[in-house]
Amino acid sequence: MGAILTLVEPVVVINKLGTSFFEMALTQTVYNHSLKATAGDSDKAQALSSHFLLIQSVLSSVAAMLSIIPLSRMADRHGPKVFLVASQMGSVLGMFMLVVFMYCEVPLEFLYLGSLLHGLSGGGPMFWAGVAALASLSSEQGKRTLKLNIVDFCFGIAGVVGGLLSGYLYQMGPSSLLLTAILVSIVALLYTVFVLTDSRRLLSESEPLLTESESGKMMDRVSIGMLMTAMMLFMLGVVGAENVLQLYVLKPPLSWNSVWAGYGRAATSAMYLSSFLGVLTLFSVLGDTALTLLGIVSNCTGMAIMAFAIESWVYFLGEFVVATDLATLIIT
Repeated sequence: MGAILTLVEPVVVINKLGTSFFEMALTQTVYNHSLKATAGDSDKAQALSSHFLLIQSVLSSVAAMLSIIPLSRMADRHGPKVFLVASQMGSVLGMFMLVVFMYCEVPLEFLYLGSLLHGLSGGGPMFWAGVAALASLSSEQGKRTLKLNIVDFCFGIAGVVGGLLSGYLYQMGPSSLLLTAILVSIVALLYTVFVLTDSRRLLSESEPLLTESESGKMMDRVSIGMLMTAMMLFMLGVVGAENVLQLYVLKPPLSWNSVWAGYGRAATSAMYLSSFLGVLTLFSVLGDTALTLLGIVSNCTGMAIMAFAIESWVYFLGEFVVATDLATLIIT
């Protein structure tokens, strides 16, 4: 029973469900507000929404960088659960800002406050830092990579389910979807605080963090620098493209409603599942470099197809190509 309480996967799944619901509510609300502000001009509405999401993303990222040092010091004293608790509290507060926006006469820029609160609480970077730390501490040395891949796999499953459900919940009303997102996120926060056990495995002499051969070698700083650069460029391209594509499908020629938009989000999350399966089956045959290059090529090709799609089946064809992305787990 104690081993089950150390699993971080339930937190990842529940939190991803909540954020999937919130992202759908946020995107639809911002786009509909922009559509009204531009008198129904879909192109201007997309541009206005993209500008808002860009500033929101930058603001959250910059605020998250400011919180790294204080949260890291707290985590050193109280354990990596601090990262999860702080980031999820900020996420819930950010969701309440959308509630205020929906029911009060406030400008769209008010939502920047939610992004700022989320970022100052650690945001996504600190959440995943805590997840990675707890996943590593709760697993044996030789199984840590597999453990992290399983966490990503659970994240993908939750993303698919959340995407499929979010569209139907939005059809019941934006308030219903947002309320569900807040409740699910609060459940994830309560699970982290009261159920998840921060079990820091005591490293004995028989099981060091690094083997003697690994710790005795000098790190290749050039390789590490290139790997970090590749990861940042990859994530920059993926996150930036996803924000644009989520708005592109709402305007003509696709003109998707919330249900179809949910299908699209679910298809995007499916790449975590295919990446996991691809790593398991092809890693021993192709190796890290070949899998990474194959994943980057498939990702770029799929996004290019989606960017020029004028029919839904073409867009989902691009999603299928992206789903063969094997770089997600290799790089991250």
